[in-house]
Amino acid sequence: MSTHKIIPHLWFDSAAEDAAKLYTSLVPGSGIGAVSRYGKAGFEVHGQREGTAMSVQMHLGGQPMIALNGGPRFRPTPAVSYFLTFDDRAALDHAWNALGAGGQIHMPLETYAWAPRYGWLDDRWGVSWQLSLGERAQTGGQVMTPMLLFTGTLAGQAEAAVAQYTALFPQAGIEGILRHDGSGADPAGTVMHAQFQLAGQTFMAGDSALAHDFTFTEANSFLVFCEDQAEIDHYWHALSSVPEAERCGWLKDRFGLSWQIIPQHLPQLLSSPEPKVMETFLSMGKIDIATLERAAK
Repeated sequence: MSTHKIIPHLWFDSAAEDAAKLYTSLVPGSGIGAVSRYGKAGFEVHGQREGTAMSVQMHLGGQPMIALNGGPRFRPTPAVSYFLTFDDRAALDHAWNALGAGGQIHMPLETYAWAPRYGWLDDRWGVSWQLSLGERAQTGGQVMTPMLLFTGTLAGQAEAAVAQYTALFPQAGIEGILRHDGSGADPAGTVMHAQFQLAGQTFMAGDSALAHDFTFTEANSFLVFCEDQAEIDHYWHALSSVPEAERCGWLKDRFGLSWQIIPQHLPQLLSSPEPKVMETFLSMGKIDIATLERAAK
């Protein structure tokens, strides 16, 4: 697993492996890592056939992501999108065509004031992507940057969210904020575009008061890898605001964004042949490392 502390996590019905193959084919220097598969217990938990990929680790240009086959319960929305920066127009156009096949376009691929070539779409599985021609130095050298869009009742809260996140994580800070001027639907002073760092990784955020029919869902979450129980407790208590959403290390913060607060060695624990481990894990809200380790023994 990568040394990145925060990793985007995508929820699919049954297409995680196909999606990972597509995504990693579009960005040079990308690849698929470990793939875990459902056994008979997994069939009972998520309705997935035995042998189907459960989770797929991948990286896009060195940046990790994880795809999960969790069933049809959740579907991604454009409230979380992934901003891909290309320095080659042909590579950008190829990625746009591949991602757009069977998908939905939000903004066509063309020239805008902020980029010589840019477009925004959802792929065939509903995962949202923004593609731009530019220099990766502008996004901390990252080819892929998560973007959070605060819509509906959350419009106008992007700055508060960025302030909370940057105060919570190490190696964090706000790199810049471009604000709405009040000439459109968004009130003056709200965030048109913000760029910030969490744990040394670049993120983006913005407000939109336009009439959108989407907000954050569990299909887009962020894994936070923790070194010990004290760190799990720290992030859990700082972020958890929706108790009924707490399960298996998952939580929702006060803005509705989903996080997974887990120990670094959780994959090793869950790979134990002892069935009591998975049974114990599935019964948890916040992860208790000692309890899982006892089950593994």
